Order: sequence, then C-alpha cells, then structure tokens
Amino acid sequence: MSVDLPPDFAQWLALREPADVAARSAELVGTVRAALTGGGPFVVHDLGAGTGSLGRWLAPLLPGPQHWILYDQDPDLLARAQAGLPATAADGTPVTVQTRRGDLTRLSAADLADAALVTASALLDMLTVEEVDQLVAACAEAGCPTLFLISVTGAVRLNPADPLDAEVADAFNAHQRRTVNGRRLLGPDAADACVAAFARHGVTVETRPSPWRLGPDQAALAAQWFTGWLDAAREQRPELTDRTRDYAQRRLAEIEAGRLDVSVDHADLLALRR
Repeated sequence: MSVDLPPDFAQWLALREPADVAARSAELVGTVRAALTGGGPFVVHDLGAGTGSLGRWLAPLLPGPQHWILYDQDPDLLARAQAGLPATAADGTPVTVQTRRGDLTRLSAADLADAALVTASALLDMLTVEEVDQLVAACAEAGCPTLFLISVTGAVRLNPADPLDAEVADAFNAHQRRTVNGRRLLGPDAADACVAAFARHGVTVETRPSPWRLGPDQAALAAQWFTGWLDAAREQRPELTDRTRDYAQRRLAEIEAGRLDVSVDHADLLALRR
C-alpha cells in the first residue's frame, strides 16, 4: 500500500489529536489492561503510527515495561513519533521505542510474533477489503489483543442542520469508497469489514462509539475538517461545486462565530480471543 500524503499532513494530525484523545474508548483500554498479564515487557505494534498520537495517549495508561514498535511509510513522521512517546508507563516502568518503515498490508503473523498488543488509529478506512482481510489474518494468527481506534463510519451531524448536509455527506462517503491506483478503499465500511474478518477467524470483537464532538472550542479543527469534507464531496461530484459556494461560506462563518456544532462518528474495535 502506498499513500500520497499532503504536505501539511503532520499539521493535520496535530490539530486532530485532542479530538481523537477525547473520542477514544477508555472502556476498551480497561479491557486491554486486564488482558496484559505478567510482568512484561509488553511489546506493542502500532500500525500507521503517524506522529505517534496513539502511543502518547495509550502508553501512560498501560502497565509496563513496554516496548513500542511504530510502523509508517513516512520517515519524517516516524522520527516525530519516536521522539514524542512518553518515557514511562502507568506504573513508572520504562517505555522504549523503535520504528519500522514499510507496507502495512504485507505484515504477517511472523512480524507480530512478539506482540502483546497490536494497535492502530484512523487506519482501516484507507484499506481495501483484501488488505483488511490480510491484516486481520496476521493479527488473529498472532493471537494477541488488537485495538483499532477511530474508524470513520460515515455518519456526520451538523447542528443547526442545512438541507445540503446529507447530500454532501453522501458524496463524501462515495469519495471515501473510491478506487485509487486499482485499490477500492473501504472508507466508512471498514469497521464492519474488520469485525466480519475477525469473526471468520473465530475472534470476538467489542465495538464502542468514538465520535468527534466539535464545538466552539475546537473551531480550527471544525473548519479544517469541514473544508476537507466538502472538497472531497466536490471532487466526487463536481456538480456540487457551484451549488455549495454559499453553503460553504455560511457554514464556515457559523464555525467562526461558534454557532455550529459538528459530530463525526467513528468506531473503536477491540479483537480479543476469550
């Protein structure tokens, strides 16, 4: 899998990090903590680590000692992630880090053989059904808990509502399911596809909602999210461009004035053999 990242991708990851932190399921983390028995060290494979947001949040919540292996295709993002992870776990024991650059869709159970936990955040929607199947097969064969967080579901609510909201949302979701370089992306279907794939391997998956709730205190994120959401919808359906000019100006003005609340639904998944 090769994905072309925009030049400001690291800034986008930094902007969204507080919303991701607020949305992720603490309940599923509690289940993971209970599953990590023994004295460690616990090896965590974090797939598509980006700038390390998931590790910064999760490592201090887990017992230690921990060794995190961060995967990404971008060496600059990996360097930031490695530098940004905390040095200690919940009990004060050390957290160590290494990085691996490569194609996540080629991972095998052998690559994950030492894993006590596999994690990822905001990854699944960028994969195809075949890639999800392969990734799930590797995780299931490795036999450790797998925690996939912040997977988009396609549901968006803007308050107050506008008649164009639903049409833009439909076009955006179609864009998320587009074919790129011969790969048909799962987009909002990814979480369900992942649950079904684990079920075929006899692994139970717990799911929890993890919506972004963006109010006046997160206007910068709401504005950037809205702009990207609308741009993708227009790319999918160019006829929306002229029809949404006033809509875009009105919505961005509402965000700036603190009069628009945005909810973007996601799902958190924990696959765990019982």
